[in-house]
Amino acid sequence: MKVTEHIQKAKGKTQFSFEILPPLKGQNIQGIFDSITPLMEFKPPFIDVTYHREEYEYREAGNGLWEKRVVRKRPGTVGICSAIQSKFKVDAIPHILCGGFSKEDTENFLIDLDFLGIDNVVALRGDAVKNETYFKPEEKGNKYACDLVQQIQNLNDGIYLDPELENTSKTDFCIGVAGYPEKHMEAPNFDTDLKYLKQKIDKGADYIITQMFFDNQKFFDFVKSCREIGIDVPIIPGMKPLATLSQLNLLPQRFKVDLPDTLVAEVQKAKDNTAVKEIGIEWCAQQTKELIAAGIPIVHYYSMGKSENIKQIIKRASI
Repeated sequence: MKVTEHIQKAKGKTQFSFEILPPLKGQNIQGIFDSITPLMEFKPPFIDVTYHREEYEYREAGNGLWEKRVVRKRPGTVGICSAIQSKFKVDAIPHILCGGFSKEDTENFLIDLDFLGIDNVVALRGDAVKNETYFKPEEKGNKYACDLVQQIQNLNDGIYLDPELENTSKTDFCIGVAGYPEKHMEAPNFDTDLKYLKQKIDKGADYIITQMFFDNQKFFDFVKSCREIGIDVPIIPGMKPLATLSQLNLLPQRFKVDLPDTLVAEVQKAKDNTAVKEIGIEWCAQQTKELIAAGIPIVHYYSMGKSENIKQIIKRASI
């Protein structure tokens, strides 16, 4: 079922969805199942599975030479999505990136998803690899997320890369994209970032999932700004609870988000990470409660394999 259909079917009742990481190469899928199982009591409409692009490593090849090798540390997104749908009977949504994919790779990826009966995808540009300062698209790949959305929409219209194909079948993907209540870290300003988001919607995106935020007013203001420029698709808030003291610096640096003064003060007084985790759970629970009261149809959690704190958040917010 499509994300947009899940929202319509809920008829105003807030649902809870989750995002997970593929396991590291060499690990099996049981860890994924173990992290999802405790959350199934909340009957999630869907579970997102991230995709991690290749990284480069240099390994000594002998004679003073070094060999550049491509490494994928978290492969298996497609297989994990299929396994989740089979085991839990819940829609699994793979992330698709511009980075690391040619357009041909992307088309083949989408064909595989269509064969597996996967109805939804999240289209993202992706980040730069660790040894690059700025994002560089793959040769013959999509440069921006809006280009990727256009390619997916082309397949939905039966338009493939090979113009000589005849009698092509149409896919029917529901396309999600990312939105940034505090703007994307590379955007020069908020209005410009909104303009880029509008381009993704105009190309065919069906819904938006936001970057994490810790002040609900920023989400409400973001939604208002989107509506004012004609973005009328569903906007799903993305949530991530604080869990460690180090995140006070890491999250603003990595994701360019602001942390409210009250939250920062509480965390700074915490004796250890156990206390920080409790603060993070309670803060996110209160955020969730406010979002439920506002009639938000789906609240999405970046659980990343950690289910216990998410479980507590939803239970507290639902009281």
